[in-house]
Amino acid sequence: MSLEKVFFGFFVLLAATLNFGFFVGDLGDANYHSAIELYAAIVVGLVATVLKLGDRTQIGAIHLATSLVADIQLIAAAVVLSIGLATEDPVTPATMATAVSLSGGALLANIVSVVLLVVETATFRRR
Repeated sequence: MSLEKVFFGFFVLLAATLNFGFFVGDLGDANYHSAIELYAAIVVGLVATVLKLGDRTQIGAIHLATSLVADIQLIAAAVVLSIGLATEDPVTPATMATAVSLSGGALLANIVSVVLLVVETATFRRR
């Protein structure tokens, strides 16, 4: 068992589950979406991106691309939410819906990354 692969899989799955946790709930209701969970998803997603940098394979390039897409969308969601928190009290449903929608795009990218990880693992042959 490769410890590097364990860490890689752990962070890919953790990024997806944290993102999912933020995404689930009524789209415009701030009570269902924790800003802390969004920021945790960003941090874990950035760690997963860094772990993907060393892979020089074609599937590694796709892993990196999906991770970058997820990072950009989660950061955009955090910016929208931060601006909303700074200018509105409480955050309006429209602002929350925008942040959650952006995290939904990141969730899709994370799902693609997890599917790639499962496919890559299933097709791996011991040498």
